[in-house]
Parts: sequence; C-alpha cells; structure tokens
Amino acid sequence: MKHDLRALMVCAAVLGSYPPLVVTALWPRPWPFLACCALSYAAEIAARHRARPLVDLLSRVHLGITTRFVLREMAAVVLAARTAGTDSPWFALLVLGLFALHGVRAAQTWLALRYHRTLNQLPVLTRNLGVPETPAAPWNVLVDHRRMRLLHLDMLPIGGAALDAALGGGHLGADGVVIALGIGAAGVAALLPHLFRIRPLKDRKGVLRTAGERLAAYDPEVVLYFSGPNDSAYQVTMWLRPLERADRRAVVVLREREMFGILTGTSLPVVCVPSAADLMGFEALGGARLCLYPSNVGKNIHMLRIRGMRSVFVGHGDSDKEASFNPFTKVYDEVWVAGRAGRDRYLRARVGVRDEDVHEVGRPQLSGIHTRGPGLPYRTVLYAPTWEGWTDDLFHTSIVTMGPRIVAALLAHSPPVRIIYKPHPLTGYRSREAREAHRRISAMLEAAELSGSIARHPAGSGGTGTIRHLVVTGGEPTLYGCFNQADLLVTDISSVVADFVASGKPYMVTNVAGLPVEVFRERYPSTAAGYLLTEDLERLPGVLRGLGEGGEDVLAAARRRLRTYLLGPERPDAMTRFNEAVNAAYARACEVRGPDGPGGPSGPGGGVDGPDRVPGAAGVPGISGVAGTAGTALTGG
Repeated sequence: MKHDLRALMVCAAVLGSYPPLVVTALWPRPWPFLACCALSYAAEIAARHRARPLVDLLSRVHLGITTRFVLREMAAVVLAARTAGTDSPWFALLVLGLFALHGVRAAQTWLALRYHRTLNQLPVLTRNLGVPETPAAPWNVLVDHRRMRLLHLDMLPIGGAALDAALGGGHLGADGVVIALGIGAAGVAALLPHLFRIRPLKDRKGVLRTAGERLAAYDPEVVLYFSGPNDSAYQVTMWLRPLERADRRAVVVLREREMFGILTGTSLPVVCVPSAADLMGFEALGGARLCLYPSNVGKNIHMLRIRGMRSVFVGHGDSDKEASFNPFTKVYDEVWVAGRAGRDRYLRARVGVRDEDVHEVGRPQLSGIHTRGPGLPYRTVLYAPTWEGWTDDLFHTSIVTMGPRIVAALLAHSPPVRIIYKPHPLTGYRSREAREAHRRISAMLEAAELSGSIARHPAGSGGTGTIRHLVVTGGEPTLYGCFNQADLLVTDISSVVADFVASGKPYMVTNVAGLPVEVFRERYPSTAAGYLLTEDLERLPGVLRGLGEGGEDVLAAARRRLRTYLLGPERPDAMTRFNEAVNAAYARACEVRGPDGPGGPSGPGGGVDGPDRVPGAAGVPGISGVAGTAGTALTGG
C-alpha cells in the first residue's frame, strides 16, 4: 500500500509540475519558472524508478515523456518570447536549436535500435568459450533509448532561457542549446564505430559456424538444457556447481536471451540458441552423449529430437507435489531422484516411468547445509511458502489462506522470534490473492521494524540484541543460506521440505487442504517427521515453545531416518554419487548410441506394469509409526 501511495504521489508531481510552468511563462515569473523546471525534471526521474506502471499508462493516453518534455520546451520558448521578444537572433537560435535537438535524439534512437536489433537477432550467444563473443559494448547511455536520457539535454537551453529572463540576458538559452547539440552529436558519432564493428554479426550462417567451431573445440560430453522465464532461473542454477565439479565436460544450453543475461555466475560454457531450427541443426552438440533436463517445458521437445543423446530428467528438487511425478517424464531415457522416496513416488503414481529407468543419485546441492541452528539468543523461524501452481489442482500454497496469520502469530509470540520470509520466486504469478497476501506479509514485517516495536532480547552478559526480520525476494540470501540461519522451518508441500530435512532441524508443514492426518501423511511422505500445521494454527505455539531451553524435540530421530529415505545414504556423499551417475549414464549412452539415437531400455517390470503395492513412508524401516507420533506430539509443554 505504501509503495502504491508513493507511486501516486510521484505521478501527481509529474503532472502537477507542468501547469505552473505554463502559467509562469505566460505571466513571466523567471525564478518560479526555474523552480518548476527543477521539480518537473526531478519528478520525471523519480517516476521512471518508482511509478513505472503509471508512466506507461500516461504514454498510452498520449501523454508520454516526449510530449511532456516538448511541453516544457514550449513553455521556455513562451517565456523567452514574453521577456526578450521574438526579434532577437538569440530567440531564433533557441527555437531552431530545440528542433534540431529532437532531430539529433531521433538519429541516436535509430542507431540504438539498429544496434539492439542486430544483437537480438543473433542466432546463437556464447559465453566462457575462451574468446570474446561480441565486440565491446558502447556506453549504456548511448544505446538505452528507452530511458530517454538524451531528452534531459534540453535542461541546458531551458535553464539558460530562464536565467536570461531572470537576469536580463539574451544568449544563455542559445548557448545551452549549442552545448546540448554538441553533446548529442558526439553521442551519435560515438555509436557509429560500434555499428560498424557488429556488421559481421549480421551473417547468420557465419555466426552459427563460428560458435559451432568454438564449441566443437571444447568437445562437450554432457549438456544441461534449460528453457523458462527469468523467475525460474533457480531451476537451472542449482545444477551448475555440481556439473562444474563433475568429471565430464559439460555445457549449458539455453533458449531465452534474457536467461542468458542472468546466468553469468558459472565457469561452464553457456550457449543460447533461441530458434528451434538452429538448435536441431547445431552440429557442435553432436559430440555430447548425455543431456540433463531440470524442468518439464514444451521446448524440451526440440532437444529431445536431436539424435545420439541419452536424455535424463534431473528436476529441480524432489517433493511430493504432482510436478515431481509428471506423466511427461516418461519421455526421458532416465529419471534421477535423490533417494528411495523419489523412486517410490513414481511407482505409486503409475505414470509410465519404469522402475529400471529411475536412478537414486542424491542431492549434491545440499553439501553446505548446516545441521545446527545459528546459535543466537533468540530463535529464528523461516517461513518459505510455495507458489500457487499452474492450476488449482496444484494449489499447495499456504500464503493465501494462512500466510498473514502465521506471520502475525510469530510476531506475537513470547519470547520473541526472528522471522525470515522467503516466498517462492513465482508467488503471485497466477493468483492475485497470492500477490496480495505476499504484500500484506511484507508490510507486516516492515511495520514491525518501522513502528519501533522491534523485539529486544538478552544477548549475553548484560547486553541486548535487536531482532530484525528479513524479507527475501531476490537471490540473496539463497534458500540454503536461509536454512542455515533458521532454527525452525514453516513451509508447504514442496521440495523445500526434503532439502531442509538434510539439516536435521525441526520443520512444520501446512495442511492447506484440511486433510485427515493419516491421509495427509500417506499422500505426502516427506511430512512423516514434521509437525503439521492446520488452518487454526493450534500447534504452532507448542512447537515454538519446544525450541526454547529444555524443550523436547521428539521427532529428531525420525528426521534422521527420513533423511536417508528422502535423500539417500550419507556415504558416499551426494556429490560422489552424482558424479558416478553422470559417468555411468555417459557410458550407457555410448553403448546404445545408434542411427536412431538413444532409447530407453524396453522390458518387463516397473512403470504401469509394476507391483500393485508400493512402499511409502509407512513401509520404510524406521519410518513406520512416525505419522501417528508427529500428529499428536508437541514439545516443551
């Protein structure tokens, strides 16, 4: 709400600054005119950052930034005419110069558009292949035409004209326009060499050939393939470090240019091929034998059609959500899961994935997760709800029906606890209610700090420590970094549960659908060693009390057993198991490769022909009976 109010105030300042300009020009008041000019420039700059949607709305109703700037320039011309008269040669130079300034800006915008068009039409983008991929870019101010920076050069002639009116001079406005024209012309001239240097990039076949030669020299063995919107970048980034440490030479293949710009923090070669035809004809990938897929998206079919590569679905986290046993997964030759739970999940779902095609490889991303809390004098609770899903059938998020009340209960708890709120990156992507709930939670945590009601806690001998809550909507701290700062996790059905189990610390899972406890735990085995949180939040205070001194955590042993079921054995470590899985799959790919490309083994057993009874959490040694215990046990009184 506060952000919306600020945006409205900035937009009001933009629109409200122009009528006084006209008034102080028609009835000349040079100093008030100059003050109104300064206000309008400041408001325009602020609006680009704080009220962008409203600024875009003004453009749609023909009150765009160019129109507004011309209005201010016209007011300056009126002021000059009313104070110095129209017979002065300085007045004529001011008027002609302002017209010419727009011509220079149009030339710069045209060149910038040509520059961007050339780069945006490149058939392939590469990074980390040993040589510069494109010529050095010009200064951003020269090519970022959308921000209209060169429009602001008119402050020189406008300010000069206002000073002429105030001081009784005649040439300052004309001087300002000459300087502005010189700067604009210099910017146009500076762009020309860059356009000349990128001319070879217009040769589509040549660019593909050069990129292919560079990639062929690297000779990749494994491909990490990904396509998706910017918000889904975490799905591929989690696999970068494991592949950097693996034995086989790996390359990352992307499909979206925006994602290529985001994925900069890796030493692996990165190749972006937007066109499906270019990708399927990109012969440099022919030497790779193994392709890993972190996500099920439509563009995967373009890579799957390339012959000679064994396809492996690695996903972006094991969870009990329906996305972790999508029927589309049967198109891959292999499916890799973290532990036995993932294998059982596919067998129970009977979506056509054969048991012999499922391989348990661990979760190498979890090696840096701490098994102890941060050791602060107060406890930290991480609230990490999932998003609303693509359809209502996948609606596991608690943020709409429970989120604000969970945060309110945590804020009201005594002794005070610190709250880290990290929503799923796609929260609000489909649901307006989820967006509103997210804003409410963020506002609640912000208000807790701004109101001065920040809880204070003993911090050692005689000292005090301030508890500051944290809202995490960007990349830092990472989810695993938040794990390491937390004593307790509150979350929904998602891969966050299985990953947090690696820490051994207590967790609560929301029962959004209100299912009976037995049904809920049977359907979602990852909750077997967690405390359930129903819509009435009845059990939250008891679990929080259990975090205090002397509190009993009755599910600690169950979490250790569940960890093995969800994530696999601790020895050998997950990175070793993942590396061995890559090598083994690569060897299998080399064995079966033929003219029709790799194919999954055929034969009886598994998938839809598997056994009728598949063990779930209740069938895992040491896990049976945990559901009933966790459903009733609360700790610390």
